[in-house]
Amino acid sequence: MTTGLTIIIADDHPLFRGALKQALLGSGDETAIVEAGDFDAARASASQCPDADLMLLDLSMPGASGLSGLITLRAEHPGLPVIVVSARDDAATIRRALDLGASGFISKSASIEEIREGIAAVLDGNIHTPGGYQRGPEQDAEIGDLISRLRTLTPQQSRVLSMLAEGLLNKQIAYELGVSEATIKAHVSAILLKLNVDSRTQAVIQLGKIGATSAAAA
Repeated sequence: MTTGLTIIIADDHPLFRGALKQALLGSGDETAIVEAGDFDAARASASQCPDADLMLLDLSMPGASGLSGLITLRAEHPGLPVIVVSARDDAATIRRALDLGASGFISKSASIEEIREGIAAVLDGNIHTPGGYQRGPEQDAEIGDLISRLRTLTPQQSRVLSMLAEGLLNKQIAYELGVSEATIKAHVSAILLKLNVDSRTQAVIQLGKIGATSAAAA
């Protein structure tokens, strides 16, 4: 593993964060570890560490709903590689995480050596999946179509969608993103078109299906 790294560990279980730190620091490399115990802290850590090399993200954290949290982070920090670390390690969850922009997937049942190997693979620019994972077709046609549509959103459109899900008004989103309200209205119109829905409420419901689906896969 390369020295001088900054890695964000986002998990609400202190014991598991400790295990991940052991895996990282035990490799003998100089690695700065930033810990986040909930999703808001994960987002803040990514903003405060713009040069971070990697984030390890738990899907089940307070403040996030499954894979919708991954969508938000990928929109806000498209240059930050994210490895999903989850106890939900079925093939469907792994495939959906990768389809939505994860750079890798590590099961919480993995050994420390497997965790190190997965992190090293992603830092080397590769995609990591658990041993034995077989990528197959999406079994849920509706979810498959939704993921395809979500992937057509630009990073800014994904950010706007995530902020709509937080209940923010166009005016508030415009202020947060430093753009005009007219620009946000244009983004919302594009989002509705790409998701094939008629209202912002329906768009938020579509995003929520990703979280509900990943929860059901537990």
